[in-house]
Amino acid sequence: MGKTWVLVADSTRARIFSADKNTGPITEFETLAHPEGRLHEQHMTSDLPGKHGNGTGLGRHGMGDQTEPKRQEQIYFAKRIAERLEQGRTKGDYGSLIIVAAPTLLGLLRDHLSSSTSKLVAHQLDKNLARLNARDIRGHLPERLPSA
Repeated sequence: MGKTWVLVADSTRARIFSADKNTGPITEFETLAHPEGRLHEQHMTSDLPGKHGNGTGLGRHGMGDQTEPKRQEQIYFAKRIAERLEQGRTKGDYGSLIIVAAPTLLGLLRDHLSSSTSKLVAHQLDKNLARLNARDIRGHLPERLPSA
C-alpha cells in the first residue's frame, strides 16, 4: 500500500498527515500557516477600489470588480494548498488523499485541485477539525483508510 495523505485545513492553517497503514494512526509532517486568514475585513480593505456617486441620486457603486478581501485570502490559501498537494502527487509521495476542511475552504480546494490530484481524493469531510490533535482527527476518519 502507498501512503495516504490526510489534509486537515481551515482558513489559517493546513496540516498534512500521513498514514503508512490503513488501520493505523496518522502522523503530522507538515503545516502551512496562513495568518492572514485571521485578519478582519477592515484590516484588509486599504487597497480596495473607491466608491463613486453617479450624480443622479441613484446611489453609489464600486469602481471596478472586486472579491471580498476575506474571500480573496481564502482563495489564495486554497491555491497554495492545492499546489503543495500537486507537488506531493508528482513526486509520488502519496497514492491516496483524504481532505478534511471547513466547508467554504473545501469548496475552494475542489476548484483548485488538478484533475490528476482530484482523482486521488478517496474521502472528503466538510468539518473544521484543524485544531484537534492527530488522534482525535483519526477518530473522524474511516476506520480503514483507502489503499493506494
